[in-house]
This record gives sequence, structure tokens and C-alpha cells, in this order.
Amino acid sequence: MFGLAGGWELIIIAGVVLLFFGNRIPGMARSLGSGIVEFRKGLKGEDDEKRLEGDGTKKTETHE
Repeated sequence: MFGLAGGWELIIIAGVVLLFFGNRIPGMARSLGSGIVEFRKGLKGEDDEKRLEGDGTKKTETHE
């Protein structure tokens, strides 16, 4: 009696969601994307810090 929604029910629900939240979807997607980028930057920065602490040396650039 109360099973999972079928194909037509999902299409109707998606249409209603688009009607109510259609203008907000691009902003939410942009926010989600920038959050993922910041998360990855944070993970990469953490790995660099651990590697530098493990060596006991500091990473420096030399220009000749």
C-alpha cells in the first residue's frame, strides 16, 4: 500500500521542487562546488604540513 514512489510520482515531485526552488538551485550548486573545492584545498594543505613536520625540514624555493 505505502511503497516506494514510482516513476510518475518522482517526476511530479521533481516538477514541484523545480517550481518552488528553481531560482535557488544554481546558487546552491555554486555554493556546494566552492565548498568541495575548499575542502580539497584543506586536505591538501594538511598533507603538506604533515610531510614537512615529518622531515624536520622546511620547504624553501631558491632562485639563481
